[in-house]
Amino acid sequence: MKELDLSNYKNNLGFKHQLLRFVWIIVWFFFAKPFPRSTGRKWKLFLLRIFGASVHDTANVYSTAKIYAPWNLEMHEYSCIASEVDCYNVDKLIMEKHTVVSQKSFLCTASHDISDSSYPLITAPIIIKEKSWVGASSFIGMGVTVGEGAVVGATSSVYNDVREWTVVGGNPAKFLKKRIIND
Repeated sequence: MKELDLSNYKNNLGFKHQLLRFVWIIVWFFFAKPFPRSTGRKWKLFLLRIFGASVHDTANVYSTAKIYAPWNLEMHEYSCIASEVDCYNVDKLIMEKHTVVSQKSFLCTASHDISDSSYPLITAPIIIKEKSWVGASSFIGMGVTVGEGAVVGATSSVYNDVREWTVVGGNPAKFLKKRIIND
């Protein structure tokens, strides 16, 4: 077995990126985390916008959520990132209208190329389409699109796109059934 040599590791995220992230972490910790979920929503959106997020006035991000790079965050009408969601958005995270990412989920837009000896950072966006829901404690991997109206069951691990109006669950997530709205 060949030993992995990380001395040639490549990371295109330079000092400016690291400095901006450092400032962001401090700002979010001191000026957003103290607010309980029911208050300070507009203030938190304001802080995200200062750091480059594109967030609609009706979007909601809970104080205990961790946003890696607000400049890569796009949230449309009535989208919500719930408590303790870890949003590792090195690449774009796009949440369309009426979407929810439930508590303690992990959204991961980056990894490493394990087939390259320099182990470079690789990224791909996550897109959560309109009217979809990511259940609690789920993992959504880089490059995944959760289709319109889809539901990712709690504690699922999603590595491939989720088709529209379906329910998936498990690790790895598998098709469970079609989602049908009964009104």
